[in-house]
Amino acid sequence: MGSIEEETSLLEAEQSLLQEDVKLYAEDGSIDINGNPPLKQKTGKWKACPFIFANECCERLAYYGIAKNLITYFTNELHETNVSAARHVMTWQGTCYITPLIGALIADAYWGRYWTIACFSAIYFSVYLKRFIYSSLRFCSGIQVNELLQDVKIDKIPYQRNCESRSQGPDFGSLTYPSVSSFGADQFDQTDPSERDRKASFFNWFYFSINVGAFVSSTLLVWVQENYGWELGFMIPTVFMGLATASFFIGTPLYRFQKPRGSPITRACQVLVAAYRNMNLKLPEEDNTLLSETTYKNSEHTDGYRFLDKAAMISEENAIHDPWKLCTVTQVEEVKILLRLFPIWASGIIFSVLHSQIYTLYVQQGRSMTRTIGSFNIPPATLGMFDTASVLITVPIYDILIVPFVRKFTGLAKGFTDLQRMGIGLFISVLSLAVAAIVETVRLRLVQESKDLTIFWQVPQYFLMGTAGVFFFVGRIQFFYEQSPDTMRSLCNAWALLTTTLGNYLSSMIVTLVACLSGKDDGWIPSDNLNKGHLDYFFWLLVCLGSVNIPVFVFFSVKYTQKKG
Repeated sequence: MGSIEEETSLLEAEQSLLQEDVKLYAEDGSIDINGNPPLKQKTGKWKACPFIFANECCERLAYYGIAKNLITYFTNELHETNVSAARHVMTWQGTCYITPLIGALIADAYWGRYWTIACFSAIYFSVYLKRFIYSSLRFCSGIQVNELLQDVKIDKIPYQRNCESRSQGPDFGSLTYPSVSSFGADQFDQTDPSERDRKASFFNWFYFSINVGAFVSSTLLVWVQENYGWELGFMIPTVFMGLATASFFIGTPLYRFQKPRGSPITRACQVLVAAYRNMNLKLPEEDNTLLSETTYKNSEHTDGYRFLDKAAMISEENAIHDPWKLCTVTQVEEVKILLRLFPIWASGIIFSVLHSQIYTLYVQQGRSMTRTIGSFNIPPATLGMFDTASVLITVPIYDILIVPFVRKFTGLAKGFTDLQRMGIGLFISVLSLAVAAIVETVRLRLVQESKDLTIFWQVPQYFLMGTAGVFFFVGRIQFFYEQSPDTMRSLCNAWALLTTTLGNYLSSMIVTLVACLSGKDDGWIPSDNLNKGHLDYFFWLLVCLGSVNIPVFVFFSVKYTQKKG
């Protein structure tokens, strides 16, 4: 008996040691730089995050170094009207957020997130270098330009116009944006409760790092561009883009890597085609005829969108496995998840319409106000610093104070649910536009009395919009990462960013339509002088649009079915 007890105790001790060995490694399918299971103590978690944060901070500094003051470049340097400049900026920003779809598809399907970020960061740096060269040529003295162009026998005026257009081309660095946030979240083991809880905090500080870069752009870079010229104003973002690329490579030994798992678009199309080809099959009351799972990670079957279940039904006709006629339950559930995400995704379009005003009409509103302190002239785009300052203030308060307080009532590790957090952001964004409308109404009233309003009255509207971003943007990043299918996390984050594109395009259309209907010279948004218009009416129109969006968002949030498995 003693020997049996000894053997039993030895077996238990061995099992305990094995469990401890397992806990030494991440169990979410990730690998280290050498292709082995990553050691938890040496890879991932917060030790890998500083390099990702530094990369994103410098990259966003470079991006916002162009975006924050682009409307001033169009109006002052290219002499465009208020409406034309606002429309072009919104179109440029919108186009920048189409490219993430391409980068995300490459990351999820072929290269993986690390190599996608690495390759496109290098390309991104070269684009900024080219932009700096073109802008420098444009701002050369007349003699230098003439001598240079005579040597290569190129006409001066067409060449300068070409420089202007090329220097403001699409921002291809956005190709990496969804991959960076997903890659950072991959550093936390989803199967480890302690690491999973830290992931919520990661998204807060990831957004914080973005706005550190944006803050520097709103203050230092805007001031440099307006006081020392656009050559230096474009050179600084180029330098920081180089630092962003270097920072990312330095952290390589500490990273955890997820392998790409094939094209998610192909998988989704297979489900749709198979469901259509099996449309004549009758669905049983139970799911015992559905195909058993054989993929990397199972997904539990859910109710809803039952017609898609036909894609995973076994029948005599599809006994021979054809991926375009018989799919797995996981594939079917991936498509269901995308359909459930769609209404939540669509609500972000209206938020982007409201948020885009901080780069366009908020700036133009500030240009019509008193902007001097003594002999110092405040660039109107500098007020964007209060948008980013509010983020730098709100993120630590939210993570350190609000989350623990709310956790006592909700019992959730992250305080609010992601959808609740997004809803709060939608509400605060509407408040920002309401404040902007009130300020504009007061400003126009004072103009009639030959009085001016100081630009610092804009601070509350910028501050509120920054706070709205902390709630909505961070909540959306985390929501789409956690709810999206495992095989398309980068793609779904890029899909979420597409709302910025559509929001900017929609905002551009609204501005153009309002200008046409209300009049170009004395309408709501006059071509040159806002004192002759009613920008406050336009802001109130956006308040109404945002107010309608909130109950629609709440309705679909309540009906939303959380991801299983």
